[in-house]
Amino acid sequence: MALEFNVLAASEAGGRRGELRLPHRVVQTPVFMPVGTLGTVKAVPQDVLETVGAEIILGNTYHLYLRPGHEAVRRMGGLHRFISWPRAMLTDSGGFQVFSLSQLRKVTDEGVRFR
Repeated sequence: MALEFNVLAASEAGGRRGELRLPHRVVQTPVFMPVGTLGTVKAVPQDVLETVGAEIILGNTYHLYLRPGHEAVRRMGGLHRFISWPRAMLTDSGGFQVFSLSQLRKVTDEGVRFR
């Protein structure tokens, strides 16, 4: 999977405009990126997301791991097919949960295990 980011314009104040080249789409930045927990953006139907031009959504890998689980997502043909989203998608690493759920995890040299 290739990922490329190009800065197209920058201002002296620190703002910039760019494009994020992803396998499913080129996304113009800055961009509004709705968060899809458990494979859905809560309270916003997918047709509304498409109508308003959402270019990309963020998927939380930790929540997907818990439910429905990575095997279910794999059996459905991957995350794009599982949630029927043909546009770009960014998944986080679940790293926030390593800190926010510290009482439920154990960190070793091999990685992190959650209860």
